[in-house]
Amino acid sequence: MTAADIQATILGVWRIEQPRLITSLSRMLRDVPLAEDLTQEALVAALEHWPVSGVPEKPGAWLMATAKRRALDHLRRNRMLSQRHGMLAHDLAREQETMPDFDSALDDDIGDELLRLIFTACHPLLSREARAALALRMICGLTTGEIARAFLQTEAAIAQRIVRAKRTLSESGLAYETPRGAELSERLASVLEIVYLIFNEGYTAATGDQWLRPQLCNEALRLGRVLTAIAPLEPEAHGLTALMELNASRMAARTDAQGEPILLMDQNRARWDRLQIRRGQLALARARELGGAGGFYALQAAIVACHAEAGTSDATDWRRIATLYGDLAALVNSPVIELNRAVAIGMAEGPLAALAIVDGLGHEPALKSYHLLPSVRGDLLHRLSRFDEARVAFEAAADLAGNTRERELLQRRAAAAVRAAQDPGRR
Repeated sequence: MTAADIQATILGVWRIEQPRLITSLSRMLRDVPLAEDLTQEALVAALEHWPVSGVPEKPGAWLMATAKRRALDHLRRNRMLSQRHGMLAHDLAREQETMPDFDSALDDDIGDELLRLIFTACHPLLSREARAALALRMICGLTTGEIARAFLQTEAAIAQRIVRAKRTLSESGLAYETPRGAELSERLASVLEIVYLIFNEGYTAATGDQWLRPQLCNEALRLGRVLTAIAPLEPEAHGLTALMELNASRMAARTDAQGEPILLMDQNRARWDRLQIRRGQLALARARELGGAGGFYALQAAIVACHAEAGTSDATDWRRIATLYGDLAALVNSPVIELNRAVAIGMAEGPLAALAIVDGLGHEPALKSYHLLPSVRGDLLHRLSRFDEARVAFEAAADLAGNTRERELLQRRAAAAVRAAQDPGRR
């Protein structure tokens, strides 16, 4: 195994194991920022040792043991600071996996360690943006650059946001905790947003060599189902679960045998999971029953349901989708939503109508580095037989794309535009 292979293995294992490491140490230390720092130290240790000693037989267990040793060392150095730390160090020394909870009734509210971590990261003391960035760092294992790309922000701004969030959690003395009652309800909207972001990163990875990260999608789905159980009367919890179920139903059809992306219109709909579509439809119906038809997640679920209910791509109700995107845009002022609305209008009314909207979004600062803006523009230009312009747009999109598979797809589309431009019969 080459050094590059070992490093790729380390980062792959890290992406999978990081949430478990942080939740385990947070449970022991009752300190989320410290737990996150110590798991980062375990990663550094792996990067130092594995190229020399080789990848261990159980890499996840190695990282956990290393992180626990770092936690024990930290607590030993600070054992005199508090009696509680002394007790925790004693427990860690005996290699106990868990500690007795201070209030077992709190565990009954959620009963899920990863979800408890998300609720902790969503403390009202943190800004909405800081909560999301911190959770993506801890739970998805995203780098600062990857998070910046997801938020369409600069890397420096995201780095400062994460540092401030961790400092706020540390200085405020906030514990790794499970809120309940009114406090749980107060944090629920932020928790839903983070679960949504986790799913999105799994559904279309911002960077890396693979377009999909199925383990993140599955984890987000599991968390969504737990949230509907602990907040059964919250329509947006059901709306989010519906959205994730309906999107996940297409997972098997989104890539070919080599892992290359397959666009929605080209997917084999026979490979869509009909059982999962049904689960999504039932969750959406429940959101509507609770009065949440116009909610952020329910509207998006309704859009995906339009695709799921169409037997063929030609049968898709694009006018309905465009209307739903209009409702969504009225709810949330977002240029990304407007870009999606343009796509729907392009399918319903023709590419020329959509191109006018897309060109109007070119001045939006948030979309300056967003690869899907030139990608959508390239598609519209290609449909208008403006192949030279389409090639330029696809090449610009490829330059902005962070994911290898997506970049290669856009490069292939640019090459297809070149071939079309050289074919007199296409003009």
